[in-house]
Amino acid sequence: MSNQFKDLKSMKKVMIINLVLVSLLVSCKKDKAAEIIPENETSVIVRPISECYVGVLERDTISLTISINKNKVAGELSYKFFEKDSNSGIISGTMKGNTLIAEYTFQSEGQTSIRQVAFLKKGNTFIEGYGDVMDDNGKTKFRDTKQLHFDGKPLSKVECKM
Repeated sequence: MSNQFKDLKSMKKVMIINLVLVSLLVSCKKDKAAEIIPENETSVIVRPISECYVGVLERDTISLTISINKNKVAGELSYKFFEKDSNSGIISGTMKGNTLIAEYTFQSEGQTSIRQVAFLKKGNTFIEGYGDVMDDNGKTKFRDTKQLHFDGKPLSKVECKM
């Protein structure tokens, strides 16, 4: 019986060693491609840039608050006109060079509307673009964004209010 006990003990040791070896092999066989980080390569976290702009012409005020992430732009736009209907809403679009082209979804007189807007960035200002428009399935769009005129009152960069 003593030999059987020794054999059983030896067998247990061998099984434990084999189990440890298999565990090591399995744990080392992870997907190495996912773990390799090339030399000289650093990870960069891109945070959206938030900017605010305001333009005042006599008693009218235009406010633009945007977040820019790479070339994608989202934010809020509002027009407050003296003794006229004001409107405010959200914009979503892209920066193409120094030009922001976006859809402006807004409320005016209790109705939701969508129209295309364009702003040219010049230094610390944005200037709204104007041009011929057309209706495209209920949305007002520019006929040709290359024919826009950017000659309005500039919206100057201001500190964003929290």
